[in-house]
Formats: sequence, structure tokens, C-alpha cells
Amino acid sequence: MPAPRLTVVLSQGQSLNPAKRGLEEEIAAALIMEPGIDVSIVPHLYDLDEGHTGLLFLQSVKGDFAVLSWLFPRAAFWELDRAGVKGHVGTVLLKPDDEDGDDDAADDDAADSNDDDDAPERKPTIGAINVPDRRIYCLDLRDFDSAQPYLAEIRRIAAETRVQTVSIQLASPQPSLPSAPVQPVAPPAAPPFNDSTVQPLDESAPASGLTKWIAGNPRPESLARFLDPTPRRWHPVIDYSRCTNCMECIDFCLFGVYGVDGGERILVEQPDSCKKGCPACSRVCPEHAIIFPMHKTPEIAGANVASGPAGLKIDLSKLFGGMNAFELAAVERDTELVRDGREAVGLSVGIPKRQAGKPTQPKDDLDKLVDELDALEI
Repeated sequence: MPAPRLTVVLSQGQSLNPAKRGLEEEIAAALIMEPGIDVSIVPHLYDLDEGHTGLLFLQSVKGDFAVLSWLFPRAAFWELDRAGVKGHVGTVLLKPDDEDGDDDAADDDAADSNDDDDAPERKPTIGAINVPDRRIYCLDLRDFDSAQPYLAEIRRIAAETRVQTVSIQLASPQPSLPSAPVQPVAPPAAPPFNDSTVQPLDESAPASGLTKWIAGNPRPESLARFLDPTPRRWHPVIDYSRCTNCMECIDFCLFGVYGVDGGERILVEQPDSCKKGCPACSRVCPEHAIIFPMHKTPEIAGANVASGPAGLKIDLSKLFGGMNAFELAAVERDTELVRDGREAVGLSVGIPKRQAGKPTQPKDDLDKLVDELDALEI
């Protein structure tokens, strides 16, 4: 049986920054020399629209693959899911040094939330559907300035994928074949791979010299490029591992972005109807399930944050110290409504009482917040 190969997709950044382009080229140039790896380069994942050759390629990949992009891994994974490129989250061991403390803080918040007797019971999430049995590994190109950490992690993932694939193949029942004499044939000797065989880019070459370098590469068939021009886009991405299908986003958004599928599941139906730069629906999502990957705020752009009541602590602490998330979301939405020639609606639309119809239950922090906002008569 042929040796399994790992597809590695390098998603170029929106910026033409020479340092970023240099990192992309260094990684690509090294990976195309790695045995058992196929490299593809596509534009920024967030900008790929339906019909783009890069997206069509991604939709054609059948097995495990790794993606290197200038996005938080959670944002990259669910952006792919939105585009129909589905799988299970592959475990990436590569993390920046400053992430340990953030994870500990998030874990502490989650623990505090779980210990809170007054915390409401968390609703089950709806999860992704039609997920094939394969893993998608997402690596953030913003974590390191050097190519070496990414190359080491891709090698680890490739080795892991080979072991898992071979194990599945061996466990599968094999068809019986008629016996026949077989002449043993010695396999050709393959030189062992080591770092010294990786040919670096010519340092004297310009930052855009990857194409020239590939022309003389002995294995150009290991690289595919799908770099049709793409305009920059802006649209929400739903993290279905957090989404409870509460429909608060579709109630809040007045621009036709959201819809429901045949199973009454929320989806981003008209992504390009979203208003560029507006993240308002993300601010009102009670489970932080809505991502805007290009927003400057990490929690909105897809950084890992505590969901539910633990995540609300930040907004509640600002109730009397400045504009809270709901007020800001209403202002952002009103701004876009006015630009469209429509009337502003403030907080009167799309922020329902979450305990409506449940008078016997105590109000939670979000309901108390909404009561405070109603009293302000904004």
C-alpha cells in the first residue's frame, strides 16, 4: 500500500509585510523537501469565497491536513467548517511561551463558574454536523518569528498521521487473493532524512523569490499554488462547539446575515451582507460562539475564552465604569442602520429577557444587566 502523505496548506496573510512573506516562503521552501508531505499555498482563509480555486482545493482534500495561517487556531478551524471543509480538531502541541498563563487564568475562571451555586445550568451545544473521520491541525503563524518551530511540529503531525493511517489500514479486513509465487524484490534504498538536507532560500533573493527557487527544486510536484486574487471580506464565523442555537444572533442582526438550515440550526446564510468592521452580534452572544477572525480584540477574533457566566464577568465589571458590551453592540448596529438609511433601534430590538416565561426562577446576572439597561431608557 502507498505510504500516507500529509497535506499542508499555507494560507498567506493579507499583509505584504516582507517579514511575514519571508516566513511563509521559508516554511514552504523547507516543507516541499520533506518526504511524505504535499504543500499547497492559498490566499488568506478568511477571504476565500465560493468558487475560488483555493477553496475548491481545500474541499477536495480527503485525509488529515494541517493549516498554517495568520489566524487564531479556533478561528481558522471554524472558518474552514463554514466553508464546508470539515473535520475533528487535531491536537497541536506548538504553543507560544506566553500562552501558559492565559490558559491557567481561563481555567481558574471556568473553575470559579463551576463552583458558583447560583450559576445557571449550561445548555448543550449543537456541534458540527456531517463531520468526516479526519483531523484538521491549525497552526498560528503569529506565534513565532522563526520557521523552525513550525517545521518541527509539522514533522510531528506527519509522523502521527502516518502511524494512525497505517493502524487503520491494518485493522481493516483485507480481501483474500489467490496464492501465486512471488519473487522477492529488494526495495530501493532511501537516504535517511535529516535537517541538513533542507535547502534554505537564497538569502540574496528578494522576498518574493519563492517562485524562482521552486523552478530549480528537484521536487516541484510537492507544491501547489492557488493564488487567484481575492478581495478582503468581513463576516461572522460560528463556533458550533460553543453554540447552543439560542438564536439571539439572528434576533439581534438586522442585516440578513443569519438564517437556519433544514434542521433549524443557526448558520451564516449571507456572509457578505455583514457590515465591514461591525462585530456587534459577537458581543451579545451569551456563549462567545461568534467569531470575527480579523477583529483587533482577541476574544472576538477567536482566542480561547471562558464561555457562559465566566466570560460575562468582564462586561459586568464595566456596568458603571463605561459602556458595556450590550450598549456598545447597540451603538455599532445603529451606526450601520443609519448608514443604510434606516432608523436606529438602540436596545429595543434583539436583547430579550432570557428568563422570560420562567418567573419562578431567580434572575441571573445577564437578566439583571438587561433590567439595568431598561431602567436607563436609552
